[in-house]
Amino acid sequence: MARKVIITCAVTGAIHTPSMSPSLPVTPAEIAEAAIGAAEAGAAIVHLHARNPDTGQPDQSPEGFEPFLKVIKQNTNAVLNLTTGGAPYMRVEERTEPARVWKPEVASLNMGSMNFGLFPMLNRFKEFDHDWEREHLANRDIVFRNSFQDIAYVLDTLSDAGTRFEFECYDASHLYNLAHFLDEGRVKPPLFVQTVFGLLGGIGAHPEDVQHMKRTADRLFGKDYVWSVLGAGRNQLPIAAMSAAMGGNIRVGLEDSLWSGPGRFAKSNAEQVEKAREIVSGLGLEIATPDEARGMLALKGGDQVAF
Repeated sequence: MARKVIITCAVTGAIHTPSMSPSLPVTPAEIAEAAIGAAEAGAAIVHLHARNPDTGQPDQSPEGFEPFLKVIKQNTNAVLNLTTGGAPYMRVEERTEPARVWKPEVASLNMGSMNFGLFPMLNRFKEFDHDWEREHLANRDIVFRNSFQDIAYVLDTLSDAGTRFEFECYDASHLYNLAHFLDEGRVKPPLFVQTVFGLLGGIGAHPEDVQHMKRTADRLFGKDYVWSVLGAGRNQLPIAAMSAAMGGNIRVGLEDSLWSGPGRFAKSNAEQVEKAREIVSGLGLEIATPDEARGMLALKGGDQVAF
């Protein structure tokens, strides 16, 4: 049987701003439509952030998530993954609150502190509709805090509800941080390890960087983890192809990249999922269904969430 590849789609995030692409979902209705479209295109997991519907600013209140969670759940069987990353300037208590309230099957968990540089985007994007957008992108003083105490807070807050984690690792040190919590028994296999490439402040996007992260994860976790990749910006599809060819899984979506090819804006999240699906099919592999992904990641099931 062909190996199954999990496609995750992160539909909006907290990095890109509304003026950068007309396709970026902002309102609850747009986020729900994007998530359902991504699932219909083949995404087994949908990774979710909320935004202020008027300004597009990141909104990490439970109330910001409520209008689209039930709509997505009622219209798709996809696994819904709620961010605990929020935006890099938020404290961990604020970032974790939506997942604490809604008890999803999966929540993201960033595995280390890091510099977070979005300012190179200003080389391409010059005009903005909202005052906050330029300030958000231009900030050169962002340290995305994810201390050992912060990580433990997320684990302690969410684990009792049966929520499992997408461990976001932006550098090799983050893999070692995850290994520390595994050694302590604070996290349980199978670990869903999302290695992130090409964001300024984290590891680069060279093929050797991808191979280094995979080798390190193999050495630290052996058969106890499920590997996935996230390539930022133009790196999205090349790194997706590397992962699928190397036995891994794929994350795409407008949170991570606004593009579908050189100089071409993606028209939707679904378009990026379809591109990822073409890669998987071209390698003679198959995409995982949501229920197959639940089995691979030992998830509790969509009937055990609080929405």
